[in-house]
Amino acid sequence: MGKKLILIKFGGSAITDKLKPYTANFEVIKKLSKEVKEAREEKELNLIIGHGSGSFGHSSAKKYRTAEGFVNDESKYGICVVQNDAAKLNRIVVNNLLNVGEKAISIQPSSCCIAENSKIKEFYLKPIKKLLEYGMIPIPYGDIGLDLKKEGCILSTEEILSHLAKNLGFESRIIMVGKVDGVCTADPTKDEKAKFVEEINKDNWEEVKKYLGGSDGTDVTGGMVHKIEQGIELAKEGVEIEIINGLKEGNLKKCLLGERVGTLIKW
Repeated sequence: MGKKLILIKFGGSAITDKLKPYTANFEVIKKLSKEVKEAREEKELNLIIGHGSGSFGHSSAKKYRTAEGFVNDESKYGICVVQNDAAKLNRIVVNNLLNVGEKAISIQPSSCCIAENSKIKEFYLKPIKKLLEYGMIPIPYGDIGLDLKKEGCILSTEEILSHLAKNLGFESRIIMVGKVDGVCTADPTKDEKAKFVEEINKDNWEEVKKYLGGSDGTDVTGGMVHKIEQGIELAKEGVEIEIINGLKEGNLKKCLLGERVGTLIKW
């Protein structure tokens, strides 16, 4: 396999209904899985696919205040519930990739990471490196973490993919798959005057940030502004990041094969 790596994030807003707890968008997951398979049939691709927890892990994480750490008597039980909920969605994603013939295998971040203030401090990477060497697709996901400061935390998919992009030794590119056409000046599903932003860079970020709200539904990982800010930090290190609409037929496949279809974060 080549030394280039594409890390894909299936956003929780795309693969679940974030307004309905524990509701997966099966048709979207099936479509994205099919496009991954088709792209890999046309081109040799090194891939890692991470995904958000959407209406699975975020619902229980909010209930138990998991992002704050071990804050009360329910915290330890709560972190177990959140992990279980996040893993349920992971099984759905992996199952759909297997159904189209992809060699996808789950990676549970909570079992191989140690965090400090919700940032990854240690990550045992050898299994992921081996899977990539074998041409397989590791599937990590937004999960809980054991935290040296807070005892427990949420490890966002962005935090996980950022760490992998910086530490696996590949030239990395990240594709963030959501349900709108990249970044817009307003929610295009609610405002017909919303304008598409082709590129986010150091000249326009402060202006673009004014237009962005939080994620729809329950999101304990910070919403869109936080996700883009994490992307900017990676872009500063030379990682190319593109935010695309995964609901549009063929978009992910086109992006994997090198076509520009969304908003590029470039610094």
